[in-house]
Amino acid sequence: MIAKMKRREFITLLGGAAATWPLAVRAQQGERMRRIGVLMTVAADDAEGQARVVAFGQGLAQLGWTVGRNMQIDIRWTAGKADDTRKYATELVALAPDVVLAAGGGGVGPLLQVTRTIPVVFTQTPDPVAAGFVANLAHPGGNATGFTQVEYGMAAKWLELLKEIAPGVTRTVVLRDPAVPEGIGQFAVIQSVAPSLRIEVSPADIRDASEIERTVTGFARSAPHGGLILTSSALANIHRDLIIKLAAKLQLPAIYSFRTFAVAGGLAAYGSDSINPHRLAAGYVDRILKGEKPADLPVQAPTKYELVINLKTARALGLAVPPTLLARADEVIE
Repeated sequence: MIAKMKRREFITLLGGAAATWPLAVRAQQGERMRRIGVLMTVAADDAEGQARVVAFGQGLAQLGWTVGRNMQIDIRWTAGKADDTRKYATELVALAPDVVLAAGGGGVGPLLQVTRTIPVVFTQTPDPVAAGFVANLAHPGGNATGFTQVEYGMAAKWLELLKEIAPGVTRTVVLRDPAVPEGIGQFAVIQSVAPSLRIEVSPADIRDASEIERTVTGFARSAPHGGLILTSSALANIHRDLIIKLAAKLQLPAIYSFRTFAVAGGLAAYGSDSINPHRLAAGYVDRILKGEKPADLPVQAPTKYELVINLKTARALGLAVPPTLLARADEVIE
């Protein structure tokens, strides 16, 4: 969607060219300036992360919020590093924003550790009830609400999709980040359907690039009919290119959780739309800025899932994707 974006272009998409801000401020002197913090769990040069921020800014603009006129946005990018996430969460709270967007489940906990009063709107968060972020989905009850990322049950479709595209697969490694709960829940679902598909599945905890390379290479050497599933996490996003390159090099059919992986060269992806929730989050931020409380705004689940298949990658792996599967795909990359 967005490859690289110059700083000026990025700011313009958020709400207006910097050169126009002083005029807007003078024209709206009576309007109260609101401050919005944004904690991103990916790196600043990540195209997916930039697209999410732009969608958030566009959503705010549609609701009448403009940078430099009636709002100020402070963004921090953590690149998935736990220490930076805690540091930037503290920094943002110290700025006393009216509301904070936690764009990624990894940022919610650190924010709630430093504030239980400033409203937090989260996105890409798998299980906010189990994590203790909200009391329940219908009535969050605290200072946080937002949009969940996945339903654990849909993880079964990853294994089914892998078997449909690569019927010869008999063993599959499931990569997950041990620091987040979603990988554990997703693996449990995958494991429950594995016997019916006659596939042996094994989990592999990954923490950094060297561990990913060692784990995936070791598995490929020991499993001649192997496949790979990458569960969703900020860590997976950060090491997206490495994992895709390893799968190609080692001839491993691999299934991913978001469209961006297939676009980047992965074989196939099935998951929720990861951009639109950030546009919807602007609606919750708008309502909070106008006086509503996060405690009263229900947590919303994904409503749209996307199946994306990369035919170029399939051909490179010597796989013939069934026409029936191509017909079901939301997007086919030639």
